[in-house]
Amino acid sequence: MTKEQRLRIIKALILGANDGIITTFAVVAGVVGADLPTKIILILGVANMVADGISMSVGDYLGERSAAQYEKAHSGEETEVLWKSSVATFIAFATAGALPLLPYVLQFLGVPIPTEWAFTASIGCTALALFLAGSLGTVVTKGNWFKSGLEMLSIGAVAAVVAYGLGAFIEHLTSK
Repeated sequence: MTKEQRLRIIKALILGANDGIITTFAVVAGVVGADLPTKIILILGVANMVADGISMSVGDYLGERSAAQYEKAHSGEETEVLWKSSVATFIAFATAGALPLLPYVLQFLGVPIPTEWAFTASIGCTALALFLAGSLGTVVTKGNWFKSGLEMLSIGAVAAVVAYGLGAFIEHLTSK
């Protein structure tokens, strides 16, 4: 595998993990903000993980294919389209995206987690996952792991606050 191919896969892993964590937690926060039943979190969370994970991986593949076609058209050389990065995107998305749902899955499986604690536990799982995903990227970039972790955590926090606020706002509008 060439250096460029490894970099594309690393980019796919970071993008997939970041998007998986943030979008899944946004679903959780929106449902909690709207004060909907816990089972809705699982239904929408899993549906989001699968559908958005597929969308992300297909988008990655189409982007790689377009880049390869551009390269061939302008240089006359065939370049390899990386299905590997598409698979990496999906795996990272689904794996990292499952973490915000973990307290609700455990609840569903019978672990006695009080409903009022599940969201707090989900926030903790999400924050840790975002920080770790941001920090792990520095293994290859050689950047500051703490700064990178905080950066990804901050971006995710903004998305979560917006999702929770929108859920609460829309629930308020529709409950009249």
